[in-house]
Amino acid sequence: MKANAVPLLALFEKKIRLEIPLFQRQYVWNREQQWELLWEDIARKFTEYLEGRKDSPVHFLGAMVLDQKLTPSTHVDRRQVIDGQQRLTTLQIFLAALRDFCFVNELEQLAKEFESYTTNKGMMANPEVDKYKIWPTQLDRPQFTDVLGLGSKKAIEGKHPLVKVKYARKPEPRPRMVEAYLYFYSAIEEYFLGTETDPPLAADQPLANRIEEALQALKNALQVVAIDLEPGDDAQVIFETLNARGEPLLPADLLRNYIFLRAARANEPQEELYEKYWRGFDEEFWRTEVRQGRLTRPRSDLFMQHFLSSKQAVDIPIKHLFVEYRYWIERQMPFDCVRTELATVAKQRDDFRRILEPKKDDFVFSIATFVEDFDVRTVYPLLLFLLDAKINEADWHAISTTVESYILRRFFTGGATNSYGRIFLSLIKALQKSEVSPANLSVALSKLSGETSTWPTDSQFAAAWHSVPAYKNLNNAKLVHILTRLNDSYFNIKNERLVIDNPMTVEHIMPQSWIQNWRLQNGLVGMNDAELDDAPESEPRAVMTIARNAAVQSIGNLTLLTQPLNSTVTNSDWGTKKSEFALGSLLPINGQLQKYADWTEIEIRSRSEELLKRAIQIWPGPTPK
Repeated sequence: MKANAVPLLALFEKKIRLEIPLFQRQYVWNREQQWELLWEDIARKFTEYLEGRKDSPVHFLGAMVLDQKLTPSTHVDRRQVIDGQQRLTTLQIFLAALRDFCFVNELEQLAKEFESYTTNKGMMANPEVDKYKIWPTQLDRPQFTDVLGLGSKKAIEGKHPLVKVKYARKPEPRPRMVEAYLYFYSAIEEYFLGTETDPPLAADQPLANRIEEALQALKNALQVVAIDLEPGDDAQVIFETLNARGEPLLPADLLRNYIFLRAARANEPQEELYEKYWRGFDEEFWRTEVRQGRLTRPRSDLFMQHFLSSKQAVDIPIKHLFVEYRYWIERQMPFDCVRTELATVAKQRDDFRRILEPKKDDFVFSIATFVEDFDVRTVYPLLLFLLDAKINEADWHAISTTVESYILRRFFTGGATNSYGRIFLSLIKALQKSEVSPANLSVALSKLSGETSTWPTDSQFAAAWHSVPAYKNLNNAKLVHILTRLNDSYFNIKNERLVIDNPMTVEHIMPQSWIQNWRLQNGLVGMNDAELDDAPESEPRAVMTIARNAAVQSIGNLTLLTQPLNSTVTNSDWGTKKSEFALGSLLPINGQLQKYADWTEIEIRSRSEELLKRAIQIWPGPTPK
């Protein structure tokens, strides 16, 4: 058995047919568990090459076990795929999508280059079969030959259209390889062409140049381990050994071994360093698994991921953590000795715990609780960077306000969150080049443009504030945070602060079930859903009912109550609710409601305007350009 690390495209360079044995299972990879993760690995290397970071460590996509088959000299060289058939097949599908994308965009030379990795050329004994670099099991061959041979996304969609079944919510799924092709084609298209509102990376360079860089990344930065069996090797035993399920080492365990091995080689006192700096990682807190994105990971791994990202200002997937950390240490040499390295890691570990378990008297409390309520953990590297910068408390609060404003305003305006990781890392880069200050952070955020990045202005925020169905769009934790901050804005130095131990809940002042006790402004009874479905759109009572339903869900109609009081008032009329608020709530945000004699859409709008003025003060917008 011979194992060699080879570039990804080297597998497909020569005239070869990699055959999937008939006893292997059909193609089963799917989008969430495999395609997206593979694309993340590939796109990451594309990005590194487009940004000029070609010295980053090579990424291994996995192992392939191949068994040589006797082949007549006039035939295409053949290998049987013992292990890795799902990955090999997917890579061929990806290359086919990239090939077709180039053809559509009139990049013929690049298209033919990619085609050379999907199709054998020259003399072949059986061209209809031998022309394919991969030859799948019998049941998969029709969809595979369509994906590899039809030559365009349009042709594939034409042969495999979406079929809708009566009464079914979703169309019938296409064959899995077809779905894989369409996923990768769309991902490639968005990466290289961008969207209507967001340009692609390195948009100032011609498309051909960018794809050439991507080709170089495929040739040099992505590798596989090719294991060639020799006569006498038992293919089944090797397959079972490779797929055995042992207990894997955590990335933090690998890093510990790496760090302390280097300490031993440098004659630094391992036991002393372990006791002083590393023992904290052995606490149950750090080994407890928590969910982040699609995966569940121990906190120690998540910390090391965010720590390394904060230092390098680049995204570090956990599965690459050990390789990236070792590369950082050996190439950049950021520490003069292991003791300094461990002291830095331990200090930032404690900083991270301050963020995860904030105390009310700690100045990180406000932004830490906000991040938890709004579930924006991609900001952790930025927070670690700021804590390491040792800024004073006043600057910390100013920076926290800026970050919170950016996130909250985007939530209200319906802004996408999938670019937050990249955005917060770009802020680290900006602050590394200048001074770490609230003003510089605000300027960096204000320069962002595009639908996935822009910091909403006061006018954009105001439009969303009045029109967005806040109760439907924001969950209870987010709304409680917003309303609590608004409530606190009514306090001044003359007021006594209230400490409420009971959890707060969001209450609709005009209830969602308002029809029974709340007449429309013209005195008529509102319409239920069934009546609205049957009523003409212009019918006055229908128009007023729809407008009221929208007002009920808006921020102007929401307030905070403890759960017992919330259960008491429920769907009562305004007179009853107003009295209950006066008797049962000491919150100033509820005290303000006593000035309203009635509660209709007019009052809801008026209160919404009042709260907006406070919101703009609490969460100020971008720096004017």
